[in-house]
Amino acid sequence: MSEQQTTFELMDPDQLSLDLIEAQYALKSTRGQKNAKSLVVLVSGIELAGKGESVKQLREWVDPRYLRVKADPPHLIRNDETFWQPYTRFMPAEGQMIVMFGNWYSDLLSTALHVSEPFDDTLFDAYVEQMQSFEQDLKSNRVDVIKVWFDLSWKSLQKRLDKMDAADQRWHKLHGLDWRNKKQYDNVQKLRQRFTDDWQIIDCEDEEVRDQQFAQYILKNLKHLPNHPVKLRTKWAQADIPAELIHPAEQIMQKDDYKAELKKLTVKVAEAMRLSGRKVLITFEGMDAAGKGGAIKRIVKKLDPREYGIYTIAAPEKYELARPYLWRFWMKLLEDEKISIFDRSWYGRVLVERIEGFATDVEWKRAYDEINRFEKDLADNQTIIIKFWLAISKDEQEQRFKAREETPHKRFKITPDDWRNRDRWDDYLNAAADMLQRTHTFYAPWHVIASNDKYTARIEILRAILKQLRAE
Repeated sequence: MSEQQTTFELMDPDQLSLDLIEAQYALKSTRGQKNAKSLVVLVSGIELAGKGESVKQLREWVDPRYLRVKADPPHLIRNDETFWQPYTRFMPAEGQMIVMFGNWYSDLLSTALHVSEPFDDTLFDAYVEQMQSFEQDLKSNRVDVIKVWFDLSWKSLQKRLDKMDAADQRWHKLHGLDWRNKKQYDNVQKLRQRFTDDWQIIDCEDEEVRDQQFAQYILKNLKHLPNHPVKLRTKWAQADIPAELIHPAEQIMQKDDYKAELKKLTVKVAEAMRLSGRKVLITFEGMDAAGKGGAIKRIVKKLDPREYGIYTIAAPEKYELARPYLWRFWMKLLEDEKISIFDRSWYGRVLVERIEGFATDVEWKRAYDEINRFEKDLADNQTIIIKFWLAISKDEQEQRFKAREETPHKRFKITPDDWRNRDRWDDYLNAAADMLQRTHTFYAPWHVIASNDKYTARIEILRAILKQLRAE
């Protein structure tokens, strides 16, 4: 693929402004519709090429109320944070548009140019591949991404620097570089050519042409935002249901043995999580009443409440539905929180949303790969991911439901929907089988805890956490 250098003829500015505003409102009108879309514009380029001026002019031509601009200086990519985490909370909702003047590519360039540790071509290209996969996942979730590089020749850059007041030049050091240094300029150009194959390259020698090309490129994309696939070409192959999900173990642990083992394990698990040099993310999925809440209570027993966060995931709110489905989980990955525990999670996409028809076939079938990439990014950036599927028999579930109805302080745990979901028991087993098969990875393995005995299940969960933490 070659760089995009589409040519444009100059338009009457008033007509261009009218066309842009009409396209904005057409985008805005898609919110809540099946064809809903949003747009992210990534902007980067050579210093003094005129990025800021073009963005400013764009804002004058459009309705500025419906164009958000996020401008940030580049920062180094960290090994304890994914490249997308600083930006995901700014992802536009349906019908919205944002210009990211400073983005993950700016950060990648800055990191490659300034880190003291080796940052070779292989590592650079690996980041680019991750970024492009992330963007493809955004596009699959109706957030289209276009990328614009503002280019300027060395000769023109030097002329613009000559015209600048010397006191102002220190404010124009994109990536912290000395733009009088030809070697550094050449290095930027060499690096950016490793990722700009799918970017629109704008030659910024002429300021009027530059501004028009930028605006017209956005207009073109607003008018032709792609329709996303509604069918998958590959035939679906249902996974076999593991026997342990159908016939959970019936062994019973004696209460005294349970208490003794619990006392030791809760201390060891707390110590292991504290001593880990990485973040810990624990997620629970399973049949209703399988014991997720009870297990979480024991995991945090010896932890200080300030050391962890617990997230109970229910149906998404309306404002969350207007964004990529992973967005509400991105928002819960807090920078300063070392231990995060999810009572249900992003796997709802391939479980309840699949079964109840809240996600289309294309959406939930595509989600396995999206989830794997999401977890891989976290695992590559200092996060230990521990996943549990809790399995009980259908008869055991019925007994626990009845016990909840008869216990005053547990009645809130049972709803008519819980009883209704029992009618879809086999569907949930099939969905769980697919999930376990397609998202069990070396960096985020599943632990299946299949037991009708609460004591046994809790102890097995604690042992599994301890084992994975020690292995990591």
